[in-house]
Amino acid sequence: MKIVLSDLAKANLKEIYSYHKKVASVKTATKIRSSIVSAIKGLRQFHAKNQLEEFLTPLNKQHRREVVGNYKIIYFLEDETIYVTDIFDTRQNPSKMGR
Repeated sequence: MKIVLSDLAKANLKEIYSYHKKVASVKTATKIRSSIVSAIKGLRQFHAKNQLEEFLTPLNKQHRREVVGNYKIIYFLEDETIYVTDIFDTRQNPSKMGR
């Protein structure tokens, strides 16, 4: 199974790293980024175990979410590909999801 990250997901991952590097440390930023990347890789085996993301139901793509710390990895499955569309900070207003 192939995993594809959207430009938004890639940008958010970089922002998450930069933010934690600035406010905490390189070690903390690397640990958080590694946790997110590991969870994304784990979707190959366990993509169906996660709950549907109710805020994205209107898009009719059956978006699911994997929660890692304060972040939601938002994705959907199409054919044999997992599309990661967003890495969303759960401390934000959910209306910002799916921009």
